[in-house]
Amino acid sequence: MSKKNFKGNTFSLALIAITLVFLIVCPLIMIFAKAVIPDGRLDFSYFWKTIFENKNAKMIASSLLLGFLVVITTTVIATPLAYLFSRTKFARYRFFDIIFMIPFMTPPYIASMGWILFMQKRGLLQQIFPFMEGCENWFFSLFGLVLVMSLHVFPFMLTMLKNAMLNIPSSLEEAGCVFGCGFFQRLRKILLPLISGNYAIGALLVFVKTISEYGTPATLGKRIGFDVFTTEIHRYATVAPIAFGKAASLASVLVVICFLMWMLQSYITTRKTFNLVGGKGCRLSFSKMSKGAEILAWIYISIVLLLSIGIPYFSVISTSLIKLRGYGLKKGNFTFNHYIELFTENEKGLRALMNSFFLAFSAATICAILGTLIVISMHGSRSKLKKPVEAIGLLPEMLPSIVLVIGIMLFWNQIYKLIPLYNTIGILVLAYVVLFLPYTIQYVTSSFTQISNNLILAAEVFGASQFYTIRRVTLPLLLKGVLTGWIMTFIISFRELVTASLIAPPNTLVVSTYIVREFEQGSVSIGMAMAVLCVLFTTTTLLVLNKYIDKERSAV
Repeated sequence: MSKKNFKGNTFSLALIAITLVFLIVCPLIMIFAKAVIPDGRLDFSYFWKTIFENKNAKMIASSLLLGFLVVITTTVIATPLAYLFSRTKFARYRFFDIIFMIPFMTPPYIASMGWILFMQKRGLLQQIFPFMEGCENWFFSLFGLVLVMSLHVFPFMLTMLKNAMLNIPSSLEEAGCVFGCGFFQRLRKILLPLISGNYAIGALLVFVKTISEYGTPATLGKRIGFDVFTTEIHRYATVAPIAFGKAASLASVLVVICFLMWMLQSYITTRKTFNLVGGKGCRLSFSKMSKGAEILAWIYISIVLLLSIGIPYFSVISTSLIKLRGYGLKKGNFTFNHYIELFTENEKGLRALMNSFFLAFSAATICAILGTLIVISMHGSRSKLKKPVEAIGLLPEMLPSIVLVIGIMLFWNQIYKLIPLYNTIGILVLAYVVLFLPYTIQYVTSSFTQISNNLILAAEVFGASQFYTIRRVTLPLLLKGVLTGWIMTFIISFRELVTASLIAPPNTLVVSTYIVREFEQGSVSIGMAMAVLCVLFTTTTLLVLNKYIDKERSAV
C-alpha cells in the first residue's frame, strides 16, 4: 500500500473511530458515570446500596439462577438432537436445520404470549382438553419461565454440539468398537471429551442470552412475579418515580457479568478447544438404529417441535382468528376481520406497521453504509486504530440491548440542547444503528476475506486510483455481504421490542410495542393478528435469505 493511501486510511479510520466513540463508548461511559454520580456528585455508596438492596440482591440471584436453569434445560433438549443430526441417518434430513432455527427466528415475546394463551385458565389447552383444568398452576411458575426461554435459545446449543460432533471422525468410534467399548462407554470416553469445549462455549452463549433477554420476562415473568435484570432496569427507567441511577447501577452489574462470560468464552475457545489432525479426511458413518430406536427418535423430535413451534404458533394463529374470545375454538367463531381491520379501521395498527418499516429501512441502510466504510477502511491498514475500531464496532454484540439503550437515553438526554435528537423518531433510528451495526460488519468482513488481494494489486498496477478500485472492484464483490447484512438488520429492527419500549417518542408505536400493548389491554385477537404478520414476514425473509446463502455456498 502506498504512503498516500496509508495516510488516507488513517484519516478515514480516525473519523470512523470518533464516530463510534460518540455513538457507542460515550453512552456506556454515561451508564457507569450515572451509577456513581447519581446527583451530580461522586458517591460510590449509592451504587453499592442499590446492588445490595434486599429486592435487587434477590433479583440478581434470581437472574443468575434462571440463566443456570436454562443452560441445563437447553442441554437436555439439544444433546439428543445433536447426536441424532450428526451421528445417525437423521443427518441426511437437511430440512431439520431450517426447521429447528424457527424457534430462534420467532420473537421471544410472541412465543411467550402464545404459551400464555395456551396455558392460562380457560385457555386453549383447557378448551381442547377440559380435564386439564388446574395445569396452569405448574406452568405459571419458574418451571414455565425456564421452559419457554429454553425453547427459544436451544438452537444455539444444538448448533454448537452438532458442529462439534460432525468434526469427530467416525474412525474414533469404530476403533472403540474394535476394542469392545459399548455405546455409553464410547459416549463417555470419546464423544463427550471432544465436544466439552464447544459445549462450554454454547452454555456461556445461552447463559448470556438468557440474562439479557427482556421479552419473555416482561410477558410471562411479570405474571408470576419473577423479576430479572432487564425487567428491573426497564422499570427503574420508565415507571415513576424514575430512578436512572438505580437503572444504571443494575446495568453496570449486567455489563460486568456479560464481559466476564465473554472473557471466559474467549479463554475456552483458545485453550480448551482443539482440532483433530490426521493424514486422512474426516469420514462420517452413521450409527445403525433399530426400528424401536428410530420410532423413539421421531417421537422425541416431534415433541420438541410441538413445544417449540407447534403450541406457540397454534395459539397465536388461532387467537388471531377468534371472533369472540368467550366462545373460544367453537365452530363458527372464526373470522379474518382482525387482519382486515389492521389495514382499514385500525389507524394505530397501520401506523405502527409504517413506523416499523421506516425505522427498519433507515437503520439497515445506515448500517450498510457505515459498516461497509468501516470494513473497507480497516482492510490493509497498518494504523494502530484498526483494532480499536473493530473492537468498538463489534462491542454492541457483546452487550445486552437494554444496557446500550439506557446509555443512549442518558447520553442524548444530557446533550439535548446541543443536538435535540432525544424524544424524536431519530433517536430510535440511531439506537437501532448502534445495536445492529455488528451484523453488517461481520457479513461484509466475511465477504471481504473471499476477495483475492491480487485483484486489488492488479488494479493498482494498472494505475487505478483507490476510489476507482473500491468502486469498480471491491464494492461489487462485497455486494452479497452488504445485502445479507442489510436484510438481517432490517428484520431484527422490524421486530425489536426493548428499544422501542424505552425511547420511542410519545404516542409512537411500532409493531412490537403495538402487539404488547394490545395483549396487555385485552385486545388480544387484534394483537395476535399483528404478531402473525410480524412472524410471517420475518421468518419467510430469513428462510429465503438462508436458502440464498446456501445457494451461494454451493456455487463456490
